[in-house]
Amino acid sequence: MVRNLVSTPAAPQAIGPYSQAITIDNLVFCSGQIPLKPDGTLVEGDIAAQARQVLINLKAVLEAAGSSLDKIVWANWSLKEAADFEVFNEEWVRWFPGQAPVGQATLMPPLQRRAGFRVSLGVIAQK
Repeated sequence: MVRNLVSTPAAPQAIGPYSQAITIDNLVFCSGQIPLKPDGTLVEGDIAAQARQVLINLKAVLEAAGSSLDKIVWANWSLKEAADFEVFNEEWVRWFPGQAPVGQATLMPPLQRRAGFRVSLGVIAQK
């Protein structure tokens, strides 16, 4: 089993001692992407604007790993507020209009809530 770190300047650098992604064999494990632009500035706005940036970041990381959004097999999104789910889901469906990957929703930990993030999204994808 060969493990490789993935990094791209097209997405914000991971906060703390984390990688943007790691590939192992034919799988890509992406860290939770947050609504920061690649230069590290927070995307202001509602859950839809932040979800859009998270998906833009995720797309960049997956492409750097030799994968793509259509190869996601599992997703875990964390929302600041449970009430944001409907709007988040509308944005999700725009990016995955056909058969979407399986997923799991959680509420965001307090540290991310204080940072102004309304959404975080991590995935596992095939290469």
